[in-house]
Amino acid sequence: MSELLGSDGVSRCSWGNTAPDYAEYHDSEWGIPLRGEVALFERLSLEAFQSGLSWIVILRKREGFRRAFEGFRPERVATFTEDDVARLLGDAAIVRNRAKIAATVTNARAIAELDRPLDELLWSFAPVPDGRARPSTMSDVPAITAESKAMARELKKRGFTFVGPTTCYAMMQATGMVDDHVEGCWRAAD
Repeated sequence: MSELLGSDGVSRCSWGNTAPDYAEYHDSEWGIPLRGEVALFERLSLEAFQSGLSWIVILRKREGFRRAFEGFRPERVATFTEDDVARLLGDAAIVRNRAKIAATVTNARAIAELDRPLDELLWSFAPVPDGRARPSTMSDVPAITAESKAMARELKKRGFTFVGPTTCYAMMQATGMVDDHVEGCWRAAD
């Protein structure tokens, strides 16, 4: 398990030892159950922005995203216009990708149309803990599950975009809907 031991002497999932930003995120956020519309909209949006990029890019631009998307308050983002999209495309504090920016606005509008709280909808896809063995290494962790496929399908049906099964599973991991901390990680709950 020496590959889990960080330079700070803390045993964590291997990716958590690759940069101080990752260690902080791993230790204080990843895999901890998260609730609330604003918090979950932020995570879903950031996971979509991460698609095709390294998560460290998103982490390092997170405050810029929060400013640009008005704290990820869906009711505010839902009012964004083409002028706002153009403004965001010029904002170097975020990832400037028209499709991802547009998806964030579209998803904020889809939240307004939900017949149940976003929190309740997303958490309805969290698998029931079944006592399976904890992953030994990160290579044992899936990128897609039946639950993430079902979540993506349901979100798309409800008008969300940029929410494929991989993005949904990454969001499930980040928000504690699943616990993929590996054996030997200090955060692994046995």
